[in-house]
Amino acid sequence: QQQQQQQQQQSKKEESQKDAHPPSKTKSESIFSHLPPARDMDEYEEGFSGASLGTKQQHKDLHPRVLELGLLYASGQIRGGNARCRAMLECFSDVLEDYQPPQDCRDIRAHLDQHILKPSFSYWAEDCRPHSVSMGNAFTFLKSAVASLDRDMSLEEIITVLQETTKAYVQERLDFADQVISDFASTKIVDGDVILTYAHSSVVESLLKSAASSEKKFRVVVADSRPLLEGKTLLKSLREAGIECCYILLNSLSYIMQDVTKVFLGASALMSDGSVLSRVGTACVALLAQSSNKTVLVCCETYKMSNRVQLESITGNELGSPQFVVSKDLQGFRDQKNLMLLNLLYDLTPSNVVSGIVTEMGILPPTSVAVL
Repeated sequence: QQQQQQQQQQSKKEESQKDAHPPSKTKSESIFSHLPPARDMDEYEEGFSGASLGTKQQHKDLHPRVLELGLLYASGQIRGGNARCRAMLECFSDVLEDYQPPQDCRDIRAHLDQHILKPSFSYWAEDCRPHSVSMGNAFTFLKSAVASLDRDMSLEEIITVLQETTKAYVQERLDFADQVISDFASTKIVDGDVILTYAHSSVVESLLKSAASSEKKFRVVVADSRPLLEGKTLLKSLREAGIECCYILLNSLSYIMQDVTKVFLGASALMSDGSVLSRVGTACVALLAQSSNKTVLVCCETYKMSNRVQLESITGNELGSPQFVVSKDLQGFRDQKNLMLLNLLYDLTPSNVVSGIVTEMGILPPTSVAVL
């Protein structure tokens, strides 16, 4: 009887663990098993709904604005390092508007950090989508701003100071930085240039429009790839600005590279050794351009810098939903025993194939990134 009771207790414990951490339906190669699995919206519909989240202990105190932004992150409606970071800071600013500490709160700074900032960021990073380097750096800055507040400040003063701080961070590290990068990079564009870019980068879009507004005559080749096809967004924006464009997929790159004069690429993160983490396919574009003796310039704000060193695209990456790479003929791929679909979101471009890094500090060689 004791053995039966122990077995029943063990089975109940295993069932409760399964309920708490449901197994992912997504299969992945063992080499990428250390990466968190992608969360399909269809599979986790209840987990992403505000009503369901509100019933969970760890989510019960989250602001509705935080839950809303998490849904946008998870569904992919907000993509890109700048867009995700900007949305996060704006969300924190909105949450501060409704913030009311408990009556027995002795230190508002500690309560803000432990009950507002950390739970919100953990929810986004753990339950919705892994955070980007830009989000991590901005969050660290915000935590430092909270810790540096005077203990004797009133609630109204604290809210005002933090909102002004987040607004200044967005203006200085994102908006002004993009303007300065555009000014630096546009000097490298001359009449008759054929500019190659890949996917969609907000800073690259800004510099191309800036160069076009200065009456320079050039043509842009927008390379793109499945499954996101983000280059279509850039293509539409450039055409509306009156810039002559050509749209190709990644497999056509070698045929048009001979006509390209310069390559401008965006970045999701800049490693301390000068390597660039960006949308998957960026390394392919940079390697082909470098082998064809083309100038490769990477545009990246300094707030995206990471103190890590990464040598390949396996250790640190993010898995996208395999559903995005499925055709109609593979709808039942989850039932296929020997079929695994891989949708990596980033790749690492080595520093030796990059001609220069364009930041708000100037145009630097990749070897000088560590001193920024």
